Amino acid sequence: MPQPERQSFPAAQLAYELPAERIAQHPAEPRDASRLLVLDRATGDITHTVFGRIGDWLRPGDCLVLNNTRVLPARFFCRRSTGGRVEALFLHADDAGWRVLLRPAARLRADERLACEGAPDRGLLLRERGERGVWTVAPEPPEPPETLLARIGQTPLPPYIRREGAPPAPDAARYQTVYARHAGAVAAPTAGLHFTPELLARLRAQGVATAEVTLHVGMGTFAPIEVADLRDHRMHAEWFECPAAALERIAAARAAGGRIVAVGTTSARVLESPADPGAAPVAGETRRGWTDIFIYPPYEFRQLDALLTNFHLPGSTLLALVMALGGVEPVRRAYAEAIAHEYRFYSYGDAMLLI
Repeated sequence: MPQPERQSFPAAQLAYELPAERIAQHPAEPRDASRLLVLDRATGDITHTVFGRIGDWLRPGDCLVLNNTRVLPARFFCRRSTGGRVEALFLHADDAGWRVLLRPAARLRADERLACEGAPDRGLLLRERGERGVWTVAPEPPEPPETLLARIGQTPLPPYIRREGAPPAPDAARYQTVYARHAGAVAAPTAGLHFTPELLARLRAQGVATAEVTLHVGMGTFAPIEVADLRDHRMHAEWFECPAAALERIAAARAAGGRIVAVGTTSARVLESPADPGAAPVAGETRRGWTDIFIYPPYEFRQLDALLTNFHLPGSTLLALVMALGGVEPVRRAYAEAIAHEYRFYSYGDAMLLI
């Protein structure tokens, strides 16, 4: 059943004031020591707890949907023939070549060759300029992205996490979920950063199932909203895959009366994308494709019952999705309470469960 025609939603509804000191610069240690704010969607009640006790809010038969994408060391640097330094962020590769965000991009020109720092025998041939500083480039000599990035790349931490020089080695491991498997993301699915192998084992012993999907997080997820009405915003597409095993586990949990709990907005977008994970699975079928779904209020969720997420930037599509599930005013109130209780925000920050 298609969604009804989308209603107007002012982008101004996504604004809030966050003190700079509330932006987490380092993750909690251990992972599950982060705080957890629980918002009861039926009553509006808010509970403050710690992430390690998330099992108190889950029931046997529930199913956690995990995004097992793995973050590439996608940030690297190049040099122009003039010696000028160019920062690069690998986005993805397709038949046309690599898509790379280059900064500064104003003076770059097609057919220019950039030399890769850390691998002087490797370079990028600039082919075509796209929007917002994104170029189509060809690696010289031809090489898979994972191979070259392993030599020259760095963990692509968000700009609000401040590091002097290259991110330190701990970030390379800590900015990955413990279940990261399939390389392709340029940002972590941060709601999953709070899980430890031990916590996941306890939840499974409690009767909580897990199903793994993949959505390679791209820059489109974090592109700023530059329109007054969210109906006019267009999401960039991101690659997702929902394996047969995940489809079967989700369907089994649903049939048994369990709740489908998306771990992160990326998992939520997989669940709600047109390739319907709630449909009866075909034996051996894997569903995959590109999704540009943009979820904002009002929205009728069909496949998920609850959402685990971090606290997101004001004016972001991620916050719009959270408000679509939790309600605009309840989520605004929860964010205000989180700020008042000194929660840590954004990628390395604390978590929120909408149940």
